[in-house]
Amino acid sequence: MVVPRGQEHQPPQEVETREDEEQNIKLTEILELLVAAGYFRARIKGLSPFDKVVGGMTWCITTCSFDIDVDLLFQENSTIGQKIALTEKIVSVLPKMKCPHRLEPHQIQGLDFIHIFPVVQWLVKRAIETREEMGDYIRSYSISQFQKTHRLPEDDEFLQRKEKAIKTVTDIFEVYKPQRKYKRQKGAEELLDEESKVHATLLEYGRRYGFSRQPGKTEQAEDKKIALPPGLAAAGKAEPCDEDDLQAAEELRIKTLMTGMAAMATEEGKLTASTVGQIVGLQSDEIKQIVSEYAEKQSELSAEERPERLGAAQQHRRKVASLNKQILQKNKLLEELQAKCTDLQAKCTEAKKTLTEVKSYSEKLDKELAALETIESQADSSILQSLRALVAMNENLKSQEQEFKAHCREEMERLQQNIENLKAEAVENAEEQEPNKIIEQQYKTEKDKLQKIRLLLARRNREIAILQRRIDEVPSRAELTQYQKRFIELYSQVSATHKETKQFFTLYNTLDDKKVYLEKEVNLLNSIHDNFHQAMASSGSREQFLRQMEQIVEGIKQNRMKP
Repeated sequence: MVVPRGQEHQPPQEVETREDEEQNIKLTEILELLVAAGYFRARIKGLSPFDKVVGGMTWCITTCSFDIDVDLLFQENSTIGQKIALTEKIVSVLPKMKCPHRLEPHQIQGLDFIHIFPVVQWLVKRAIETREEMGDYIRSYSISQFQKTHRLPEDDEFLQRKEKAIKTVTDIFEVYKPQRKYKRQKGAEELLDEESKVHATLLEYGRRYGFSRQPGKTEQAEDKKIALPPGLAAAGKAEPCDEDDLQAAEELRIKTLMTGMAAMATEEGKLTASTVGQIVGLQSDEIKQIVSEYAEKQSELSAEERPERLGAAQQHRRKVASLNKQILQKNKLLEELQAKCTDLQAKCTEAKKTLTEVKSYSEKLDKELAALETIESQADSSILQSLRALVAMNENLKSQEQEFKAHCREEMERLQQNIENLKAEAVENAEEQEPNKIIEQQYKTEKDKLQKIRLLLARRNREIAILQRRIDEVPSRAELTQYQKRFIELYSQVSATHKETKQFFTLYNTLDDKKVYLEKEVNLLNSIHDNFHQAMASSGSREQFLRQMEQIVEGIKQNRMKP
């Protein structure tokens, strides 16, 4: 009988490798680098070192956005030809990536981990850098796209606060802007030297400047000469030798300059003939019209008071003239109203156009939102909502942090500028001590406010760090894809092993049945051999033996005929 053969398995041909302690150390370092970079397939114990290392190198090259025609997911335990083609493809891509280390295909195939380690180390570093760059780029792109079409409530609040702050700053500048208190008269004596001109200009704005306002500089003041105007030549011939003389000379100089000035309020109350002539020349038509209207009103009032002195014809003419003027005025008013009406109609049409555009844009947005909702409904809602909430919260906190930092920086610069301005004014006005106290008090309050703001900023930074750790705990899409692929590989391996096990069971059952039949055949042959001599001794026993043999043959034929 012919025994059927089972499936013939051809084990893959092994390649000679270096088995020493240094190679094993480098292999463990390579696997640790790949796992740290995110290639968790290197943890699987069932894979060979070649599959782990080559798969990790291919994953790093693909992560660096370089194209390589390799599929390692379902080609484990490859043949020598497949391994050679695979290593050649990897080695051909390395020069394109400008890898500083040289590597040959036979070194990868022979598992020379000492030479493979620097290449893997460089690839892992390059993959991490590329992933960080792409992550920052994708994050900034998503933020810019979000800010194009959406606005957070914090943004509106910041814009409102910004408008109020700008209005407050402009009001403060308007309140504390320099005001001119005095003005030099036209008949005053002309100033020749530059110092006197500067001094006179400062006096016009209520600022006093002189040697007596600079304490601690008496030695320099003694060496200087006071440049007096020509009108003060007699008073300033002698050089001051001490501080009192300098102060007296300065007071005399201020008084002399102030004699040629007049206060702005009194100056505005006086109108010269030239000023009146200019006003009359500029508005002569309006003045003539007002004068004529006043005369006519006065004549009408006098006519009403004394109607008996005027004739009926003259009264009629005046009434007609007044009515004509009223008609002209009403016509002018009608023209103005018509012009306003046309302007309002034009604005109304523009508003309608904008309304239609806004409606169309809102419909478009509704359609896009419906499409997005359908896409979101297909995905896992719980993970999507949690990720969306965490990302929105993270982005919101980051934008708040940036805006808060910018606002604090601007506020600090503004306060420092105010402090410098107030210090400069305090140096010039040493006599005014109360503003200095106010400034110091304001400085303390602002400093306390800055400390509170820093504490709040530190708290926000801690919250941002906590949210960042929560986001990092959630696996990314690439990791989920990698897990899915690995599960598919495990499923295929399990199915292959199951199929092979079934084949072994079938082979075992077949061989067991053959063994049973062979044992029966042997037993039958032994019984025939033992009874043959006794059956041949007589003719009756012979016929009975032949009938038994025929029955056995018929039973065997019937068993063969059964399916």
